Amino acid sequence: MQSSSTAHLKIISEPSHTLLQCSGMWTLPYLSTVTYQLETLHPKSLLIWDVSNISELDSAGIALWHLYHRAFEKEGITSELIGINENHSKLYSLLYSGKNEIFSPPTRPSWLYSLGEGAHKNLTGITQFIAFLGEAFVLLFYTLLHPSKIRYRSIVAHIFTTGASALPIIAISAFLIGVVIAYQSIVQLQKFGADIFIVDTIGISLTRELAPLITAIVVAGRSGSAFTAQIGAMKMTQEIDAMKTMGFDPFTFLVWPRVIALMIVMPLLIFFADIIGIFGGMVIAQAQSNLSFTEFIHRLQGALALKHYMIGIIKGPFFAFLIAMVSTYRGMQVSSNTESIGYYTTKSVVNAIFLVIACDALFSILLTELNL
Repeated sequence: MQSSSTAHLKIISEPSHTLLQCSGMWTLPYLSTVTYQLETLHPKSLLIWDVSNISELDSAGIALWHLYHRAFEKEGITSELIGINENHSKLYSLLYSGKNEIFSPPTRPSWLYSLGEGAHKNLTGITQFIAFLGEAFVLLFYTLLHPSKIRYRSIVAHIFTTGASALPIIAISAFLIGVVIAYQSIVQLQKFGADIFIVDTIGISLTRELAPLITAIVVAGRSGSAFTAQIGAMKMTQEIDAMKTMGFDPFTFLVWPRVIALMIVMPLLIFFADIIGIFGGMVIAQAQSNLSFTEFIHRLQGALALKHYMIGIIKGPFFAFLIAMVSTYRGMQVSSNTESIGYYTTKSVVNAIFLVIACDALFSILLTELNL
């Protein structure tokens, strides 16, 4: 006879089903043997649990049955429970039914609960980002007081990767934007015989709004995602933990060199985008309205005030700061699995583009109020 001081599981395979005869003490200290048997079990389409001979059952035994019941159910195997007594039923109900349900999958929450949970999650994220900014600025002031700690070589390297290497894609994007603006404007202006005003439209819209915005979006997708992926890979391989162990601060070595480099590069990229975008507009203006390059430039000198160009350039460092900070922050959030790199890289690009557009909207409101 089997001893009742431990858990037992007898497996009986029938043509139509598999019978599991459970007996003994199905409590936490005695479940290791039956757990191994369940792990190696390959039941038929119907699985019958006979628990009539169990002498003692606790929450661990209930949880074990429920775990494998769910696992077999996912494989398309139906489970039936026979021989359960009133005490077992009460214990199961306590664990897996009603408002005190613990281990079973949660029911679909109400829309109000989902709304509150989402708001709480977003508020927590904003709080963490503000804390990240605070820590970064504290270390920036410390670094400025100790210039020897500034990573000049790292800044120069990032200027090259975020600036010079980005010129081809910036040139293509700006040229096409200039072409699109010119085409759309000429179609409307020709109806009124005001083709010459295409110069005003291209010059002001590109330098003031479109060139800075398109440049920032391209940089967010290109350099911002690279920042997140680089820092995320270092986080996943525990290089950042090793830096902290050796006394090197990640903000000094990883965050601020990228932020400073991008803030230096962005106005230059915007200036480059202004030139290429206006050139694209010039090409279309000549092709569609026979407006020569000389006439275009002469008109541009009178139509494009210096303030429009400067407003676009001034936006650059603000956009760069937002992109770099969000990208490095998301990189620091990467966990130890590879999926999180893709997840946080995507979030960094989306967040950076949203903040750039929001910042541009704030600039528009402020400059309008200031009559600029």
